[in-house]
This record gives sequence, C-alpha cells and structure tokens, in this order.
Amino acid sequence: MTFEEELLHRRQVMQELEGFDTPTITNVIATFPNDTENCLGLYDPWEVNWYSDHSLKCMYPEHGRRVGYVVTAVYKMPDPSYKRLAFEDILKAADASPKPVILAIMQNFPEKFKKKNGQLGGNMLTAYKQLGVVGVMTDGPSRDIDEIRPLGIQCMFTGLSAGHGDFAVQAVNVPVNICGMDVVPGEIVHMDENGAVKFPAAYLDEILIRAKRVQEIDDRKQAAMRKTNDPAKLAKIMKGIIED
Repeated sequence: MTFEEELLHRRQVMQELEGFDTPTITNVIATFPNDTENCLGLYDPWEVNWYSDHSLKCMYPEHGRRVGYVVTAVYKMPDPSYKRLAFEDILKAADASPKPVILAIMQNFPEKFKKKNGQLGGNMLTAYKQLGVVGVMTDGPSRDIDEIRPLGIQCMFTGLSAGHGDFAVQAVNVPVNICGMDVVPGEIVHMDENGAVKFPAAYLDEILIRAKRVQEIDDRKQAAMRKTNDPAKLAKIMKGIIED
C-alpha cells in the first residue's frame, strides 16, 4: 500500500468510527483491560491521561462526532522576548497535517485571565475550516458560538466568554494537555458530546474491528434487559450472561 493509499484507508476508517460514540471507543482502547478480546488495553485506565475530564464541554451536540489527526498549539500572554510564532504558523501546521484535523489548543494563561479569555472565535475557525479542521478543543473558554455554528466544526470548550486581551502563540505542534488528556501531534482524537479520547493512528483498524464487536454486545445486552424486570436476570445480563 502506498503512502497515499494508506492515508485514504485511514480516512475511510475514521469516517466509520464516527458511527460509534466516544464511550464505546474508550471501552475499546483501555476501559476494561481484563477483557483481552475486546479491549486493546493501550493505557492504564486510571493513571494515564488518555481521555478528557468533565471540564471539556461539547458546544454543538447536533454536529455529531468527529475523528481526526491532532495538530496542537499553545497560546500565552504577550512576551516581548519571544515573538517568533504567530497565527500563520498554526495555519501552516494544519495545512501540512493529514486530514481531517482536530486542533488542540492549550491556553497557558494565569488562571484569573484564562477563565475569561474568549480564545477562539469566528474569524479563526473560518480560517481553520479552509485547511481541513473538523474539530477544535481547548482547555479554556471561547466565543462567537452562533457565528461558528454554521461552519459545522465540532467545538469542545470549557465554556464561553465574550472577550479577551492581547495574546501570543507560544508553541505549535508540541505535546499539550487538554482538560486532563495528554495529546501529541499526529495522534487520533475521537470526540463527541461525552468528551474526547486519544490513541495512536496505528491502531485505527483494530479499534474499528473491536468497536463493531462491542456495539453488537451492548445492543444484545440492552435488548435482553428490555424483556425482563427480574433483578437477578438483569444482573446476569450485565455480566454478559444472556439466556435466549
């Protein structure tokens, strides 16, 4: 398979993965490490920062799920001693990345400013969309919620704030932590209204195989549960014991 064919294959797999919610993907990646058939066990589920915490909120549940390659950036307060990076450098990184892109932006500000920093807005996201960005997540607030909605970009923020002061780009395509999730450029992120999860691109095929299997198991369990109100039977079904 050529490099171009591999990229096309991965893109097709990512599109299929949008058919599953993010909790299903987390189950496949690491949630149940003792289930060696269905869970890859890529991370220690408690000790490794592989998915986002409750502070990362989905702004557009109606937009649905997004899966893509991570591009990262860090913003900070203006620093006269370092002015080498700018917004254009983030655009170049998104342009150079395989598509689709999930942009992860860390806000490295003092807490008193971070809570009221409307970091991302309509102008920024319009530019990002032109370069293949389908989802954005940031560990602080942003703004222009109605202006951004028609773009179709899924946005994960901690909340909303109407304004901001001067800021500067500190870094592009470096490891970042977004609301409890450590991500590095080139990893894959799956995100929906439940939160976000990351994993290495090399596992795309295996995750899709297991996601299909896990979804089938969950569908069978829930179908069986709807047929009984017996606590003992419900507990057995929860354990995967289904009596036809």
